Parts: sequence; C-alpha cells; structure tokens
Amino acid sequence: MASVPFEPLFKYIESKSALTLSDDEKIFVQTAFKAKHLRKRQYLLQEGDVCKYMSFIVKGSGRMYSVSEKGQEHIIRFAIENWWLGDYESYNFNTPSVYNIEVLEDSDVLMIEHDQIQELMAKIPAIDLMVKEIDRKGTVATQKRIHSSISLSAEERYDNLVKSYPEFLNRFPQSMIASYLGISPETLSRLRKNILRK
Repeated sequence: MASVPFEPLFKYIESKSALTLSDDEKIFVQTAFKAKHLRKRQYLLQEGDVCKYMSFIVKGSGRMYSVSEKGQEHIIRFAIENWWLGDYESYNFNTPSVYNIEVLEDSDVLMIEHDQIQELMAKIPAIDLMVKEIDRKGTVATQKRIHSSISLSAEERYDNLVKSYPEFLNRFPQSMIASYLGISPETLSRLRKNILRK
C-alpha cells in the first residue's frame, strides 16, 4: 500500500501559522502522526467510544453524525481534503462520543493523539499557532452554524451552503446534504428546483 504523503499537512501547518517548518520539525511531525488508509464507509469513530485521534484528511471525505432514538441521522459536519475530522469534546475531555464518524470515499488520513499534539504545540511554534487558528475559526464556524439552524429559513440555509461550500453539493448525496441542513430531502429537492427556475 502506498504511504500517505505528509506534504499537504506541512503546507497546511505553514499556511495557518505563517511560519516555515524546518527539516527537523517536519521529521518530528512525521513521528507524531499515524498514517491510515480507509475504505469508503469505514468508521473513524463509533458512538460510545472515546475519540483518541484527530484526523487530517489528505485525500477523501467524511462526515460526523448522531443517530436519534427514532433512527434518524443528523449530520453535524462534513470534512474534505485539508480539513480535520474528530469529536473535539471527546478528544479533549476523554469522554465517550455521542457521534459516529465515517469516511464517505476511500480516504487517506494522518491521525494524532491528544498527548502528541500537546507535545508538538510545546516544541514547534508553527503547530501552536496552527491549533490556535483552528480553534478561532472553529468557534466562529460553530457560532454561524447555530445561528443558521435557529434563525434562517430552509432556503437561506441552502443558499449559505451553496456560497460557503459549493464543493459539498458535488461530493455528498442529496439525502446527506438535507440532513446537514436539518431539512427533509423533499424540501431540498423543491429548493433546488426553485433556484433552477430563477
């Protein structure tokens, strides 16, 4: 099996931190991460387990979702190349997760445990800045998502998605897009038809 390339992660760290990694730092990063290839529909995390790893997606995509008592799936987030996937609460507090995380295509990921990311943050300034930047952006994204779900109409939510993440529409099935937006597949179908008519 071909090994998972680290170059996308190095570029990501440098772009988020605005610092250049030295060769020694790159080697240190490589020893801290575990590379893994996953087949489509394979799980990174299952409900009830503790999220031991944060996964950087080099190639592929995934989703994090919960399942209601009625068996209905609620997609919390999608992730594509150069995104991170993991349950932050479970990862940081070592608590059982209420979510499932599965890859939606054959995927290559680089995974890191909590203690190792802490060690990298202490030793590599670029990693420390990257994590702080991810936290900042993540807080804003979560705030926007909450606002969207409680304040915007289905049409406005769909419109926001089209503007913010147009690639989602080509990568993920319509039923999953509907779940992510908190609407029925029928409503999504109607919205798309209305937009095409305009």
